[in-house]
Amino acid sequence: MKINADRIAGDLDLIAGMTETPGNGSGRPTFTPQWAEARDYVIKHAKDAGCESRIDSAGNVHIRQRDFGWDKSAWLSGSHIDSVPHGGKFDGVTGIVVPLEILRAAAEAKLTIPLELIIFAEEEGTTFNLGMLGSRAWAGTLSMNQLDKLRNRDGISPLDAGRPYGVVADQIGTDVIDAKNYRGLIEVHVEQGPAMWEKNIPVAIVDAINGRRQFRCTIHGVANHAGSTPMTYRYDALAAAAECIVGLERFPAMLSPAAVLTVGRIEAKPNALNVINDEVTFSIDFRSPSNEHLEAGAKAIRQAIVAIVSRRKLTADLIETEVLPAVNMDAGVVSALKAAAEKAGLKDVPTTYSGALHDAAILASLLPTAMVFVASKDGISHNPAELSRIEDIAQAAELLAAVVTQ
Repeated sequence: MKINADRIAGDLDLIAGMTETPGNGSGRPTFTPQWAEARDYVIKHAKDAGCESRIDSAGNVHIRQRDFGWDKSAWLSGSHIDSVPHGGKFDGVTGIVVPLEILRAAAEAKLTIPLELIIFAEEEGTTFNLGMLGSRAWAGTLSMNQLDKLRNRDGISPLDAGRPYGVVADQIGTDVIDAKNYRGLIEVHVEQGPAMWEKNIPVAIVDAINGRRQFRCTIHGVANHAGSTPMTYRYDALAAAAECIVGLERFPAMLSPAAVLTVGRIEAKPNALNVINDEVTFSIDFRSPSNEHLEAGAKAIRQAIVAIVSRRKLTADLIETEVLPAVNMDAGVVSALKAAAEKAGLKDVPTTYSGALHDAAILASLLPTAMVFVASKDGISHNPAELSRIEDIAQAAELLAAVVTQ
């Protein structure tokens, strides 16, 4: 079975062109025409290689060889095809085209292999403001009622937006993963960090994934005239938010070099040139590979915000919107990847951890799971400048194929 690197490169280029923002990165919100075009591209090329597909009630696409069927236990491999606004062409899509290429190579070699390609619906979280919707719903940890409360930029829930693309609202919760149908999950993904590229490591095996705590903070002040209100009489919600953001940026280093915190979204009201803002809402995304540090960090976030707004005589509402623990990958799958790497002649494949969350973290409690990382140039991701070497992606495909066929 021979992996065709040129074919992988072609897949990535073509899917990158399926975007809302031509010339300005990949923009594929879930359940949009561009997302569907990319999904259907994968389905068509898999069909041409002798595969068949089905869509579960959450909108995830499942693809297997017709000769293998759906009643046997298979390895599961895939990722997501949705993107952040103006994203890169490698994030998520790499984990789709790798198993697609393996299925094509198997067809050319006239091999029947135990592999199921999965396209998870809405991993990023930028479409409906919550990540990994498809994998959570398939895992049974996200209900129809919870999904119905989410909205996209047009005010539409994923249940309604996804209906034309296979989502069946009243079957969510019952149409869930059956673990006996799977030997394990291996998700291939670009690293989205600088370490592998700097050390000239083409591929690595992921044995742990960072946990995440997310918050929404709203600070309440008093709107007033920007010219006539003395500085000592101001209750400025935006100034308080700025102090909170700068203060929060400092504390992850006190916990661990691996801990990170990001404020990625901020909204000010009334957001006028000559008015002191009376309300500011901002997001907080805190991650660490240590559950102990996640708990300590969440406590520190609360304490810091309370201290700042109290000193400024303001009030704040801090809502924790997501709690995902750090996840260790399955030792057996990690060992299988290491053994396959040696058998395939891939020397010195190291282990690492993932700072970003992935669908693999959601399914790790249900299936033996691990990941394979591909180096990212300068660690740039969620950016049109994102770049991974095609030969490294092909090497990841050879590693996955070695596990699937051994």
